[in-house]
Amino acid sequence: MKYEISTAKSAGFCFGVDRAVKLVYQALDEGKRVATLGPIVHNASVVGDLNEKGARIVSGPEELLPGETLIIRAHGVPRAVYQQLETQGNPMIDATCPFVARIHKIVAEQTAAGRHVFIAGDPKHPEVQGIVGHCEGNCTVFCDAGELKCLIDRSLPERLAIVAQTTYNKLLWGECIALLPSDHPDLQVFDTICSATAARQSDADLLSRASDLMVIAGGRHSSNTVKLYDVCSRNCPSWLIETAEELSAHADEIRQKAAEIAAASGKDYILKIGITAGASTPAHIIKEVQTNMSGIFDTDTTIPENEDFAAAFEEELDKTFTKKIRKGDRVVGIVASISGNNEVMVDVGAKQTGYITLSELTSDTSKKPSDLVKVGDELELVVIQVNDAEGTVQLSKRRVDEMIGFENILKAHEAGEVLEGTVLSVVKGGLVADSNGVHVFIPASQSGLGRGADLNVLLKQPIRFVIIDVNEQRRRAVGSIRQVQKAERDAAKAKFWETAKVGDVYTGEVKSLTSYGAFVDLGGIDGMVHVSELSWARIHQPSDVVEVGDTLEVYIKALNPETGRISLGHRRPEDNPWVKFTNEYAVGDIVDATIVSVTSFGAFARITDGIDGLIHISQLSSERVSNVKDVVNVGDTVTVKITAIDSEKKRISLSMRAVNEEDAAEEAAEADEVVYSDEAEAPAEEAAE
Repeated sequence: MKYEISTAKSAGFCFGVDRAVKLVYQALDEGKRVATLGPIVHNASVVGDLNEKGARIVSGPEELLPGETLIIRAHGVPRAVYQQLETQGNPMIDATCPFVARIHKIVAEQTAAGRHVFIAGDPKHPEVQGIVGHCEGNCTVFCDAGELKCLIDRSLPERLAIVAQTTYNKLLWGECIALLPSDHPDLQVFDTICSATAARQSDADLLSRASDLMVIAGGRHSSNTVKLYDVCSRNCPSWLIETAEELSAHADEIRQKAAEIAAASGKDYILKIGITAGASTPAHIIKEVQTNMSGIFDTDTTIPENEDFAAAFEEELDKTFTKKIRKGDRVVGIVASISGNNEVMVDVGAKQTGYITLSELTSDTSKKPSDLVKVGDELELVVIQVNDAEGTVQLSKRRVDEMIGFENILKAHEAGEVLEGTVLSVVKGGLVADSNGVHVFIPASQSGLGRGADLNVLLKQPIRFVIIDVNEQRRRAVGSIRQVQKAERDAAKAKFWETAKVGDVYTGEVKSLTSYGAFVDLGGIDGMVHVSELSWARIHQPSDVVEVGDTLEVYIKALNPETGRISLGHRRPEDNPWVKFTNEYAVGDIVDATIVSVTSFGAFARITDGIDGLIHISQLSSERVSNVKDVVNVGDTVTVKITAIDSEKKRISLSMRAVNEEDAAEEAAEADEVVYSDEAEAPAEEAAE
């Protein structure tokens, strides 16, 4: 029977555990009295070695000796532990994994914001207990999709956030997320499973699918090791062991299972055996497992005897995380979660946790991270800071956008292309606009506004401009709105002169006023409406009837392509008040009119809008009038008779006297009728007596 033994690339110590263990050894080397809050790692051999070197294990800060340094393990602790240490005065070394610390920050922010937090994980696990201890109340722990479904069936909180223990099973996490209602009004999902954990589970899943047998090395109390066993046992027969020596107890069982598989597969079948290890399993144990496994099957291990396994393991770990990241590198990251309104967490395939602050995500301060990206988005980023001590890497999308954007700026400059952007701010001498992540300076003289105009009218407004100057070394560009406007006006003018003709009707905006008329924009070219064309009524200046910014319907009265002058009309013949008057009134009509002016020879009275008639002084009264104001004043309403209409000169004569005389005549006639009636009845009365 032939055998092939393979080891998962990502097996063994993760970054957080490795960092925590190294911090303990470093503290011991420095001569400090050290205690760890619980076992620093779920591995008996590592913990035993540390104990021999003087590292005690305590269950709480109250067990510390005076001056003894407490090392908080990678699992993290509740906030109350930090407060107790501060009260006691004991020094502390915080070895909390950066991935776990990030969850502490998330749950603290979310609960402080009033959200209830669901935590996917084992409620007895110290990491989960630490997470709960950073919540401002309002948190619930669930183990699996079944428990989550029960919570959902009982009605979800109106405001909800959900996180997972860093070592939570990736497959179970997917099942849980699928249960969450898509129509929840306020739900924040944070994918907080450690990228190393996810990679380790993924590698174990792939290896176990390709293997006939799997061995998982790690502590039985290690959450991530148990998860690896669960993943592998779904695909093939698997054994969980804490030490290489434990293989001896399972040797007969493993050989028997191998024989069954080989017998069922044929005599030439090569049995495939896979090995993986939890995050708390050191490299030497993995090597011992490989060696012992080879002994069980009496075959050579796939790793050469002279190879430094620890070095090989580190190399494979680095490969698992794609590559080492350095400041200035361009990398591709996947959005793992969005933290409130300030930060985006990104998986860049490295052992560090990647994050992007809002200011490095966008230059638009009005935007929130959720407006710009969503979980699962692939982003091109640049590394601006690496902090190995904290296990974090600060990234910038904005700077990559600026790099790409500046390349587009150069292309646009060469091609004379019109760009679109938004004015971000008004600065001394001009504007700063954003175009695809690049800041472009636009001098005030190129803003398209008049000299001395308030540039703030363009703030936060969309604009179109061309690049007129570029400094590649300093990555600076200068733009012009005015040149775009000029080009557009020139194009509009050319099109106008090609098609315009007398009589064409336009609706345009009043751009400016003079004493003799108003200039109206016809779409890139201005025409003038003379003051006499603005109203049928008598006006002194254009501002009496229109203002800059008003919209007017005009028609072309005359065109002169040589001089570029366009004469416009606005008054419509059907609105001519004289025509309306002659259609409605005639000589002899008696009307009410309003005195609008008084002269020495009479008074002018308005019959309708735009139509005034003259009441000559001789027509004010039947009696002689020496002073017009003795009879009428401006604003008085009088009854007049239309005595003459001169259509050619557009003059109307009115008479109050004629109305008065007609009234007097009617009264006299009525009086005569009354007298006659009395005289006719008198004889009859006398006869009756």
